[in-house]
Amino acid sequence: MGIYGALSSAVTGLRAQAHALENISGNIANSQTVGYKRMETSFLDLIPDAPLKSQVPGAVLAQSRSTNNLQGDIQTSANETYIALNSNGFFVVEPKVGQSDGNSVFAGSNYFTRRGDFEIDKDGLLVNGAGYYLKGLPIDPATGNISGSVPEVIQLSNAYLPANVTKTINYQANLAQLPKTANYNKNIYNSELLQAAHYGAGPWNHASATGTTAVVGADPAITHIADGSNMTFTINGKPTTFVFHDNAASPPGGGTAINLNGKTLTQVITEIETSLRNTGGAAQDINVSVASGVLEVDLGTDYHASFTMSGTAATALGINGASTAPSRPTIGTITADEADDFVAQSISGGAITVYANNGAPVNVQLRWAKVDSTAAGGQDTWQLFYLSDSNAAGSGVEWTAVESGDPPSPEQYTFNSNGSLVGSGKPSVMIKDLAVNGVFIGDVELVHQVNGISQFADVNGTVSVSTLNQNGYGAGEFLSVAITDSGRVVATYSNGERIEMAQVVTAQFNGVNSLKRLDGGVYQATAESGEPIFDLSGTGVIGGALEASNTDISDEFTKLIITQQAYSAATRIVSTADKMLQEALNMIR
Repeated sequence: MGIYGALSSAVTGLRAQAHALENISGNIANSQTVGYKRMETSFLDLIPDAPLKSQVPGAVLAQSRSTNNLQGDIQTSANETYIALNSNGFFVVEPKVGQSDGNSVFAGSNYFTRRGDFEIDKDGLLVNGAGYYLKGLPIDPATGNISGSVPEVIQLSNAYLPANVTKTINYQANLAQLPKTANYNKNIYNSELLQAAHYGAGPWNHASATGTTAVVGADPAITHIADGSNMTFTINGKPTTFVFHDNAASPPGGGTAINLNGKTLTQVITEIETSLRNTGGAAQDINVSVASGVLEVDLGTDYHASFTMSGTAATALGINGASTAPSRPTIGTITADEADDFVAQSISGGAITVYANNGAPVNVQLRWAKVDSTAAGGQDTWQLFYLSDSNAAGSGVEWTAVESGDPPSPEQYTFNSNGSLVGSGKPSVMIKDLAVNGVFIGDVELVHQVNGISQFADVNGTVSVSTLNQNGYGAGEFLSVAITDSGRVVATYSNGERIEMAQVVTAQFNGVNSLKRLDGGVYQATAESGEPIFDLSGTGVIGGALEASNTDISDEFTKLIITQQAYSAATRIVSTADKMLQEALNMIR
């Protein structure tokens, strides 16, 4: 073999370096191509079969080696449909094979690319600069979940977005423990509460007690109340004691002394009533009188507190023990005539726009009214109202309480002393047949979550709304589309809604560098690469960005110099072999 073998090896070296030069040339030419992956050159030595002591290096074979697993730089872009991948995956794409009746026709085959410069074409399809169409999976607009499992070309529609009726209002807030309504006055007992007796048809009942011993108001008091006896009124937990004497030189202690001498029973009772009213609080409107031949006691305009009576005098008058329990009407509606008083006795809970079936917007104004409190003798309780008819007049209903249940009844929010709702809370309340100003919305779920409504102290005395949103919207015109970092294709409409239309699908391969390279920066699966592994999560997708070529110009120039030197060295071998052959031929002359 000798000289001829050396000459042959040199020629393979020339061919191998020429192959390397071709790869370097292509890499430099595509240094600005979006998503391009440079080609490296691997050299394989070819050893001829020979005895161990006679082996020679042999020839060389050049092979191309892909760098699909090496990522290029990620560059941001103002185009919201441009996407890049920060992973080893590929976008799934497909070329258009024709047109039929004005519609694009596809063969249903999958190709793979890192080129993410997608834009919307006239048919509403996302196509990149190489003419390949992006594939993904459609999203069910009702649930927001992916539907299907086979990637298909993403088709966008610029049709109007139909209106969506409001079905849910998410509402979370803290209600001030002491609501500072317009009617509130710190010096007036219960002024922070909604005065339930002013609204509706009742029933309302104050706490009362009726004696069982027959008495006559005109009788001398001493005939019914013994000298040295006593009587204690405990009203809303606050005791007031009276001690009675018959013109004693030194009035007895232990309470308010009342002289029975020369007074009728009515006069003594009036004195007791005045003294109790002067204590304020729940007793400020107390009534103590003789009626129908017995002693009667009630708390007047207070419908929250209760009381007890004890002592020897109470026993003598047959009125010893606890009063009846007070009761208030549950308020379902507020008329236009009552609206001003209602607004003054409640606090704003915010407002939100909801939508009817036809997309008509309706402004729902909310107000909270505290109807009972622990301080008043009951339990901290609130009702929520909404403005149902802002044009109501006279006896027409202007405000309506939030109702739920079957049959519907006004919903009450009752709180523990720690500010949490009694029991397991109110995760949600279903408002039945919501209608505002004649626009019918229907049943709407008011979602609070478990601890969404609370009652904590607030120096401002207002409602602090932390969450207030709803799921309805009016009809909207298509404006634009963007691809998010989670791979969701999102359309934006003139009504402010952003609707997810499709999920970009990516594919990964076990043998990523064994994909077959095609025109336009796309690849085709091969037996060596394995089948694609589809990812529906959008992991690695970056919206508003492009991946640059992974070609490094300085590195390519370095390889170019090395290749040039290797090629020159191979030509010297050819020249040397030629001279040696010439010398061999000259030996026969």
